Amino acid sequence: MIGKVTSFLSGIVLSLLLIPSWAMAAEGLDSGDTAWMLVSSALVLVMLPGLALFYGGMVRSKNVLSTSMHTFAAMAIIGVQWVVLGYTLAFGGAGLFIGNLQHLFLCGITPDTLSGTIPTFVFVMFQGMFAIITPALISGAVAERMKFSTYCVFILLWGILVYDPLAHWVWGEGGWLLEMGALDFAGGTVVHLSSGISALVIALFLGKRKGYPQERMTPHNLPMTLLGAGLLWFGWFGFNAGSALSSGGGAALAFTTTQTAAAAGALSWMLVEWIKAGKPSALGAASGIVAGLVVITPAAGFVTPGWGLVMGLLAGVVCYSGVMLKHKLGYDDSLDAFGVHGVGGAFGALATGVFASVGATGLIGGNFHQLWVQVIGVAAAGTYAVVMTAIILLVLKAVMGLRVELDDERKGLDQVAHSETGYNF
Repeated sequence: MIGKVTSFLSGIVLSLLLIPSWAMAAEGLDSGDTAWMLVSSALVLVMLPGLALFYGGMVRSKNVLSTSMHTFAAMAIIGVQWVVLGYTLAFGGAGLFIGNLQHLFLCGITPDTLSGTIPTFVFVMFQGMFAIITPALISGAVAERMKFSTYCVFILLWGILVYDPLAHWVWGEGGWLLEMGALDFAGGTVVHLSSGISALVIALFLGKRKGYPQERMTPHNLPMTLLGAGLLWFGWFGFNAGSALSSGGGAALAFTTTQTAAAAGALSWMLVEWIKAGKPSALGAASGIVAGLVVITPAAGFVTPGWGLVMGLLAGVVCYSGVMLKHKLGYDDSLDAFGVHGVGGAFGALATGVFASVGATGLIGGNFHQLWVQVIGVAAAGTYAVVMTAIILLVLKAVMGLRVELDDERKGLDQVAHSETGYNF
């Protein structure tokens, strides 16, 4: 009898202790999802120093700090812009083309506000990391010759006029591409296509580096680039798997396809180099990793691991060919931002329309319409990014100038722009 009373009282106590959990569940908050999204947001932020190392190792030693500063400046400038204006333009209310200003300075959002099963503040920060890294990717095309002051103003304007509207088109409530049914799980169109095609535009505006291509401008520190590629690979799990916005099966699938495609991209790029040049290079392996990651990004939660493997293998070949375009056409995309992100982002978005089979049906499932929608999305996002980037650059060229003086370029931008050197031996 005493044992039964004890068990009854224990059950009551346990029930009382669980009341807060029941209340949270009733409100829709999921602590597991929240924890995963906090971690994912941090993982995406890790990609920024990873990108700085990746790009920094690829330039000449006299420009390593200036190149790294392109990424860290984006962390500061867009980090502020997103809280003040960017989030509300991308996700503030319903609209075909842009959000409203209801969340200016994150107004109206409290710790109790939810987006699905996670606090809205977590969603804001997760999406903010995407907003930061996207303009930073563009910097690969401007390395070693663009004015730092102009670059800072450019990424601010580009974030407001290009990234925020595109994010709303694809992910925001009422966005016209979202309503049309365009698939972009984690940013193939919004992040990679937009930054890559904009990188090509800015490379054409700036012109070639002094001495390119006659002078060999080899990477000064490939181990740094490989370390950066490793950090990008690591952080990309948050980038793609976090885009499920939960810690369930969707995140697990995206995690698996991301790993598979990255490995396949590195393998196929090395094989292509082996065939074409006789030897695989460390830079090629690093580029192949990123190519595989870029191509799988829009498809990560929509394809099976098998199709992720196929997309990764194709990524190495397609993006290698994209990088080779600069030698055939004669433009100077310093660090292959267009060849990897522009070409890879467009190809990944289209391939999503072909191979989607989880939560959506692509061409392999008999749904040609999905591929057509993806074509429209790529064309619209690419055209918009090109036009707006050109307008921004025309204004900045007239007001501030785009390129450093020739003597400053020879001296190196570390000294000219920052009065520092990367190495003091």
